[in-house]
Amino acid sequence: MGKGIDNLKLKKRSEKLAFLEVKDGETSKYHRLEGFTTQTHNANASEYDRRYVDEDTNRVDVTGYSESINYNFDYYLEQPALEEIVKITEGEKVGTDAVRNVIVVDMTTVNQSSGNNYTARATIRPFAIVPSSNGDSTDCQTYSGDFKSRGEKENITVVRGDKDWNTITIQESTSTTASE
Repeated sequence: MGKGIDNLKLKKRSEKLAFLEVKDGETSKYHRLEGFTTQTHNANASEYDRRYVDEDTNRVDVTGYSESINYNFDYYLEQPALEEIVKITEGEKVGTDAVRNVIVVDMTTVNQSSGNNYTARATIRPFAIVPSSNGDSTDCQTYSGDFKSRGEKENITVVRGDKDWNTITIQESTSTTASE
């Protein structure tokens, strides 16, 4: 009993890669979020909880989600995604100036589409970057905070930008709402 998973492959945390939108004037590129010691996804589900007069138990329905990603990272210089977060944090950016898209790629879905082109399934969602602290280590400069959802999640397909998956681009005409 309980041996059904003995021959199955365990999905590793390292098989989910996150990429941050880095703005350069009117253009954006997606760079891998490297150097993170924490990247915890929280669903933050909204609930409708009630008890009917003719029942002895409560009923709960999920009515929405407000995903957030708790982050901590070691600050590596010249890493574009980290530089973007530091720029928002130290520049005390507010409103839409502190909003960036985050793409999460499922590396177990990578396919060779043609030649050296590789694609994978992913989700994209806009997040407000909400800094909380920095400098809490004597070993290196660290930053922490939350990415808090600021819109709908969509399913997309991404194309590898380089052989090490440091950058990606969005494949055109593939986005659908994540709940579909």
